[in-house]
Amino acid sequence: MSRPTSTLAEALRGAATHGLERLEAQLLLLHALGRAPTVRAWLLAHAEDALPASALPGWQDLLGRRLQGEPLAYLTGQAAFYGLDLQVDQRVLCPRADTETLVDWALALLPPAARALDLGTGSGAIALALKHQRPDMQMYARDFSTDALEVARANAHRLGLEITFSQGSWLDGVQGRFDAIVSNPPYIAQDDPHLPALAHEPLQALVSGPDGLDDVRTIIAQAPAHLEPGAWLLLEHGYDQAPAVCALLGAAGFSAVQSRQDLAGIARCSGGRWKLGMAP
Repeated sequence: MSRPTSTLAEALRGAATHGLERLEAQLLLLHALGRAPTVRAWLLAHAEDALPASALPGWQDLLGRRLQGEPLAYLTGQAAFYGLDLQVDQRVLCPRADTETLVDWALALLPPAARALDLGTGSGAIALALKHQRPDMQMYARDFSTDALEVARANAHRLGLEITFSQGSWLDGVQGRFDAIVSNPPYIAQDDPHLPALAHEPLQALVSGPDGLDDVRTIIAQAPAHLEPGAWLLLEHGYDQAPAVCALLGAAGFSAVQSRQDLAGIARCSGGRWKLGMAP
């Protein structure tokens, strides 16, 4: 019998020599082996097992694509967000831990049995996290991309969470008012030097005009007609955009305008309250 190409431990060490982080290498190897991402301890217990020949092509393909910058979530088809396991692919942005700041803030503000809307829902991450934490909510989610809505609906169905989805551009055609509108809209400037690193993700979900704030401006302008008096508009934005977003909210008539920091201490979200008695 010929010697196997490598053991599992050797495969992981090989990935490390190419600069791949250990956790990512472990998750990719588990995926190539058809095992759940939750059994990393299994790799330690079986470190000297041979890497099956049948798994080698898949492992090499995954490793090569990751080293070329393709997000881990696209390679495994899974992403963790606020305690939920979401299925994702190239039709939607990969959910990021920074966005959990927006969920935390919304949960702290929303009244019982709230009616809330997630604009630009993508994979459904924000809406699903809110509904999972607050089953009494009436949760609505909207996206312009029909492809993204397919992903979001599939996640909601698999998780057994009831969300009302709709297709459209921001608040165009939306009926009724909400206790909160939340959004992680595109906010990257069209000439941002970081864009090449995001080449695998959908451009329309990333870029928003010369300064990255075109969609934020549209949402802020449209939101008052769809907010209950005293309701909140909460927006995720770029690391250096909090002052500009807060200024836009204030100019539009929102009160209590403020920002929230992510785990890295960066002002990641800004929002404001529509004035009591000020429903247009």
